[in-house]
Amino acid sequence: MIRRAAITGLLRLTALLPLPLAHAIGALLGELLWWIPNDPRRIAGRNLALTFPEIPATDHQRLLRRNLRETGKLLLELGPLWLWRGERVLALVHGAVVGEEALADTVRRRRGAILLTPHLGAWEMAGLYYSSRHPLTILYRPSRLGLDEFSVQGRGRLGGKVVATDAHGVRSLLTALRDGEILGILPDQDPGDEGGVFAPFFGIAASTMTLVSRLALKTGAPVFLTWAERLPRGRGFALHLRALPEVTAAGSLAESAAALNRGVEAAIRALPAQYLWAYKRFKTRPPGESKLY
Repeated sequence: MIRRAAITGLLRLTALLPLPLAHAIGALLGELLWWIPNDPRRIAGRNLALTFPEIPATDHQRLLRRNLRETGKLLLELGPLWLWRGERVLALVHGAVVGEEALADTVRRRRGAILLTPHLGAWEMAGLYYSSRHPLTILYRPSRLGLDEFSVQGRGRLGGKVVATDAHGVRSLLTALRDGEILGILPDQDPGDEGGVFAPFFGIAASTMTLVSRLALKTGAPVFLTWAERLPRGRGFALHLRALPEVTAAGSLAESAAALNRGVEAAIRALPAQYLWAYKRFKTRPPGESKLY
């Protein structure tokens, strides 16, 4: 209870800041993570060594430092994104979203669509933007910090419907898809020993969720991938959108999951410093393989 109150208090405090100042403070927090031994630095460093083995050691360290600064910005921008007025949040998006017309067309024709928002850039910004423009059902994993009510309200306040990763939530996703709406799903969480298949991700066997592939193969719904690039000096965000037809057109669940990972990987390679490398993406290993963390 005390921890939850402290976190919500900090989020409300950061919501009082303009975004450039919030990002500047976040970058300083990232610098502390760089200089002081800690788990986020250790995990991020390990992930970068695993996924970019071709990069020289000095470049690894440079990328790690940039990534920790972006992670700090990620933490400090949550308050503004969840608590600012909707129009103020949406004004942070710069430029048109190339490819959005294809997404809008699926809604007009009531085909439904699956919108993937990996842990790249400001995924909370992406969810808020699309939920303000299209009927969107957002899947979330309940937090161990007791912030579910706060985060659900923040994520759903511009029109999105937020459902948990349980049986009821999955049924809600299927209903929304059949009604021609859009699903918003984080596709790069490790589902553990159950609910996933191993598929290549940066050349490493990664436990990959099957929910997206099952829904796409079952309904024929098109799959899109989006991310909100964090612009320098707190100027806002640039949204990117790509279609991933191979996820739906795959001949098997394993092929679809592999196509999903390829799409996420390509987006990360375009913006590697803004991925959440501090997450243990390769925690679950195939039988007989040793742990990576």
